[in-house]
Amino acid sequence: MHVLGISALYHDSAASVVSDGVVVAAAQEERFTRRKHDPSFPTNAIDWCLRHAGVGHDGLDAVVYYDKPLSTFSRILRSYAAAGTQGLRSVNAAVSEWVNRKLWTPYEIEKGLRNLGYDVPDPILFADHHTSHAAAAFYPSPFERATVLTIDGVGEWATSSIGSGAGRRLELLEEIRFPNSLGLLYSAFTYHAGFKVNSGEYKLMGLAPYGRPRFADAIREHLVDVTPEGSFTLDMRYFDFLAGTKMTSRRFDHMFGGPPRRPESAITQRECDLARSIQEVLEEVVLRMATHALDLTGEPNLVMAGGVALNCVANARLLAEGPFERIWVQPAAGDAGSAVGAALWAWHEVLDQPRTTDPHDGMHGALLGPSFDADGISAELERAGRPHQRIPDRDDRADHVAELLADGNVVGMFQGRMEFGPRALGNRSILADPRDTEMQRVLNAKIKQRESFRPFAPAVLAEHASEWFELTHESPYMLFTAPVAAARRDESGDPGEDASIFEQLAAIRSDIPAVTHVDGSARVQTVDVERAPEFHRLLSAFHRRTGCPVLVNTSFNVRGEPIVHTPEDAYRCFMTTEMDVLVLEDCILLRGEQPEWTGPMPTLELD
Repeated sequence: MHVLGISALYHDSAASVVSDGVVVAAAQEERFTRRKHDPSFPTNAIDWCLRHAGVGHDGLDAVVYYDKPLSTFSRILRSYAAAGTQGLRSVNAAVSEWVNRKLWTPYEIEKGLRNLGYDVPDPILFADHHTSHAAAAFYPSPFERATVLTIDGVGEWATSSIGSGAGRRLELLEEIRFPNSLGLLYSAFTYHAGFKVNSGEYKLMGLAPYGRPRFADAIREHLVDVTPEGSFTLDMRYFDFLAGTKMTSRRFDHMFGGPPRRPESAITQRECDLARSIQEVLEEVVLRMATHALDLTGEPNLVMAGGVALNCVANARLLAEGPFERIWVQPAAGDAGSAVGAALWAWHEVLDQPRTTDPHDGMHGALLGPSFDADGISAELERAGRPHQRIPDRDDRADHVAELLADGNVVGMFQGRMEFGPRALGNRSILADPRDTEMQRVLNAKIKQRESFRPFAPAVLAEHASEWFELTHESPYMLFTAPVAAARRDESGDPGEDASIFEQLAAIRSDIPAVTHVDGSARVQTVDVERAPEFHRLLSAFHRRTGCPVLVNTSFNVRGEPIVHTPEDAYRCFMTTEMDVLVLEDCILLRGEQPEWTGPMPTLELD
């Protein structure tokens, strides 16, 4: 039995197939179209997922969409009405988009599937937005029973929800409704700091350690009224998103010392302090929500999804200070992951099928996307005249790549199935030696072509994680931060809290400076042999050679582009940056041996 889940038409469109209760395929449309956060109907992702799952033309048992468009349209109309005359500036364009396309979602789904040659089960199912998030959090988790917490910008009306899961049953108990939204509050500060909403929030999180929380009290006193249980109300006089034109109002500008930073202009201490302030407030609200959730459910394990669940700093604080014994976060916590959630909701709740928990989890390391055959890759390289060496033996290849990394080379790694979600976890990754004091600067400037303040994440052998980080739990999906272990830190280079962002960037704070953020923390990925055997093999080889079980792991893309999907995507990224080595399955390519690149260059759009 096959269920197709679809997330589309807002941002991060995606598709997933659940076969006999198992998530067998999931992919984001952006990877195929090369348009970051592509919101379009995910024809390519659907086509690949169905073909990979072996679904025949009449083999779909259910098709489910992750949202209820009519409810969302009602909320949008009421929001414009509440905004009064201000809403007139954008209401026509919004209503036109809905009337001409989004209200016709069932027909778009039916047309898209028929064009691909598939019969469409009747009826097409629609799950509530936060039900899809909750299902994506609970059903793949390793817990038989759990508290469920979802937090994002907005679905139909809900912006946060608390629920409980037991076996195959999922129940949402309480919700906070639009316009009161923790996700939109954080996005307002993302916008004010000069970053793009719905993609720049992780930049704001990365900027926060450079600042001081000097605006936190103003946020608490004027912008958001939070109860002890974590429910809250926004003072809408400081925001403009009801009218749909921008995130913040002039009152917001006055409160925080001026208008929003112009994108690409210099980052000042004000933006650093704004980031630190809203990060601190967000963490406090999440802690209160989670504590209240446990009071409601009594379940000591927590699962999370929604865009705010990607805030790994808040997740780490919740794990350290919160009331839960264990926390599992959906690796594709944003809207893309709701394609998985919608499919699993239909499987368990609509088709009434049983649930079996996996002791690790049901996301299979998030390695749910396409893979490519090594022989086919080699043949295409030969055809294109691109010199390469093949090393079919896995151990020999790992030793060879580990040697290249230890010699200071930056390696693009393309192997196995593509990751689902925003994090590269070793299969579509750029890897480097974390001990190199210049590597963070080099990677940002010459490879990723992005802002200098952005930190990089460490991938560490799971069995050695506690030796290098203050980490007592696994973190296979890079969704928790942890301090670098005290024995590995070097406080002598600390320039002090009054230092500029540039002075803080230059400081060396640990034995692995390339992955140590200015506050001594790191967004850790623990790599185990069960979920990621090939990446574990490479890390083990690097450990044997250097004594260090850690590598820099960042996504295989440049700023403004999605993570690479095909070998050709990988080769283009390799040749248009200053990467040194490219690994395409068992094919090893050295930059100095390649012919001059005459193809297209990266778009470097704002992200």
